[in-house]
Amino acid sequence: MDWQSIPITSLIPQRPPFVMVDKILSFNLKDAVTELTIREDNIFLDEGKLSPAGIIENMAQSCAARMGCISRMGSESIKIGFIGDIRDCVICRQPDCHETLTTYVEIIEEVFNLTLAGVETKVGDETIATARMKIALTD
Repeated sequence: MDWQSIPITSLIPQRPPFVMVDKILSFNLKDAVTELTIREDNIFLDEGKLSPAGIIENMAQSCAARMGCISRMGSESIKIGFIGDIRDCVICRQPDCHETLTTYVEIIEEVFNLTLAGVETKVGDETIATARMKIALTD
């Protein structure tokens, strides 16, 4: 399936202006890669830079996009996820407006409705943030 051509809002529950992923670049059951270009109207923009909260929200929505792909493959409705825990979060720098984030999600463990993911966000080859996120899904 060509995941890049699918509107991101059909994979995640968030709606503008709160959408922090433009598209999913790749997906499988264990990994996903998303992309976001930071625009002037981004609600997490602070003095021309994406805030730490915006970076974390991009990471969480990247996890949600992966889960949305799984739901779509199973012809299920998109589930709402909640961040249950964030650990080892390191933000190396805040990206500037017009930069493009590529976020890599790697699933470490899934048990029932809980998913533990390692997430890395880059601008080009530069890692700007990493974290481990635990996401809980609703039924």
